[in-house]
Amino acid sequence: MTTKQRFKNKYALQIRERDHNPPHVHLIGGSDDATISLETMECIGMIPADLKQEVLLWIKTNHNELMEEWKLWHT
Repeated sequence: MTTKQRFKNKYALQIRERDHNPPHVHLIGGSDDATISLETMECIGMIPADLKQEVLLWIKTNHNELMEEWKLWHT
């Protein structure tokens, strides 16, 4: 598991090795655990409303790097 970014010192955005397709990241923190598709940006699970836009913007800004790392772990 690789933590790519932390938000509000509570949430970690992670790519997990040998995870299932489609390409996605996990946002975990406290009792929250969400999956965000790197292809569609669809969120499955709960992300606090005041954090969601920040997380999605960070993923969009770093999309190429995230996809490269996904491919590294899953090919």
